[in-house]
Amino acid sequence: MGNLYEVEVTLQNSQGMHVRPAKLFVELAIKFSSHVDVVFKDLSANGKSIMGLLGLLAYKGCTLKIRATGDDAQEAVTALAKLVNSGFNEE
Repeated sequence: MGNLYEVEVTLQNSQGMHVRPAKLFVELAIKFSSHVDVVFKDLSANGKSIMGLLGLLAYKGCTLKIRATGDDAQEAVTALAKLVNSGFNEE
C-alpha cells in the first residue's frame, strides 16, 4: 500500500476550487503513482478527478486536507500543497 502522508492547506485564490484550479490540480496529481484524496469538511474526493474536486464546493479561505497513499505520497502531497498555496497562480 505504501506510505500515507497528508497536509492541510488553505485555498488562497479568489474563486476557490473552480474548473481551472481543479484541472491544474488533477494534471499534477496524475503525475504521481500514489492515490490522492482531497478532504473538505465531511466530503472526500479523488484528487485525480476534476468532477470530484468540483463537487467539494471548496471556496476561498477554506481548509482542505490533501492526503496521499503510495510510494511517492510525500512528494505528491508536497507538490500539490505548493500548487494550492500559490493560489493556482491566479492572482
